Amino acid sequence: MNDGTVRLDINGPVATVTFDRPAARNAMTWAMYEGLVDICNQLRENKSVRVAMLRGAGHDAFVAGTDIEQFKAFTSGADGVAYEKRIDECIAPLEALPIPTVAVVEGWCVGGGLVIATACDIRIATPTSRFGVPIAKTLGNCLSATNLTRLVAAFGRPRVQRMLIAAEIIAAHEARACGYLAQVVEADAIDAAAQALCAQVAALAPVTQASTKLALQRLLLANLPDVDDIIARTYGSEDFREGVSAFTQKRPPAWAGR
Repeated sequence: MNDGTVRLDINGPVATVTFDRPAARNAMTWAMYEGLVDICNQLRENKSVRVAMLRGAGHDAFVAGTDIEQFKAFTSGADGVAYEKRIDECIAPLEALPIPTVAVVEGWCVGGGLVIATACDIRIATPTSRFGVPIAKTLGNCLSATNLTRLVAAFGRPRVQRMLIAAEIIAAHEARACGYLAQVVEADAIDAAAQALCAQVAALAPVTQASTKLALQRLLLANLPDVDDIIARTYGSEDFREGVSAFTQKRPPAWAGR
């Protein structure tokens, strides 16, 4: 399995973080998640950087979820609980960055990719970009309370219900209409729009930005419920094992409801 990389490039006050695994639509491996954490730690220490721009290599995807190969070794619900906690631990440093973060989306932004984009402060995308968490159609797993809370805050509960319960994929125009996206920009203009947005944000008061981010994060994540029992039941189910097998065998899953 190609582990992929997450690259960091710094140009003046702008840091560009690139998820680089285009042959797999930038699907995240553990090496990539750990690379993202390392980069976030670097950015926290670099006082010259005023904004971070995140994007996927190629033009087909921002990030198309977590690599499914990593689920093959799961044997119980406890593995699912540990997995969701580890994902939370990898996303938390991104959300906690004191500098503004901008997600630039081209193409697919689903599953773990949607979680990463939602942990950013501002998002722009091309008109053909697509957003969702179609796990009811693919793996039969579930989300942590933290990530579910992020999605509900960003999209609103009705859309999140459609994305998770009906496995709907949301088009860019709908994501823009509900406020999830700040801009929808044609593909040939997305680079210029991203640079302009980053320059605009980088020129503003950094203390205000950092304080606002921290206060919003505390507000969002206050009093989260314990859902480990739900996660363990889902990842320990026959349906989850069937979902992983079907996905890797490239066939439709046969859900049993248990």
